[in-house]
Amino acid sequence: MSASPRPSTSAQSPYDLLVDSPVGLLGLRVTAGCLSAVDFLYTGPAAARTPADPVALRAARQLRAYFAQPRSGFTLPLALSGTAFQRRVWQALQGIGSGQTMTYGELARRLGTSARAVGGACRANPVPIVVPCHRVVASDGLGGFGGALDGPGLGIKHWLLAHER
Repeated sequence: MSASPRPSTSAQSPYDLLVDSPVGLLGLRVTAGCLSAVDFLYTGPAAARTPADPVALRAARQLRAYFAQPRSGFTLPLALSGTAFQRRVWQALQGIGSGQTMTYGELARRLGTSARAVGGACRANPVPIVVPCHRVVASDGLGGFGGALDGPGLGIKHWLLAHER
């Protein structure tokens, strides 16, 4: 999944591993020994290769630990494909602890940029949950998730934040 809850497409299959979670089926992709995508799969089952890549298995274990205990951290090698700015935002997101939130504006001030640019980088995050873009909220409420202001993605963001409280 890009850091946002994007639906799967056949071009994105096969996944290295599929993980059932409280927020739905997650498709994990590994590239060159690093986790490169966590996708929210809204449109039915997707193909998964077997046997699963060891990094995908490790990611699945860490995701299951997070869903059991939200203070569990992630220690995975990541392949984050994006611009230098996006990677800088994603690095900053990893500094927001479980149970904490920061507004788009606060993060933008910290990084010397605009809230809209931070939102764009959050939307492009290829490994949501692992890089916790859901912890960035609007100054007047929840904000969006994966570029959407309503729908299933926003429900996932709400669930993740409530889970971490």
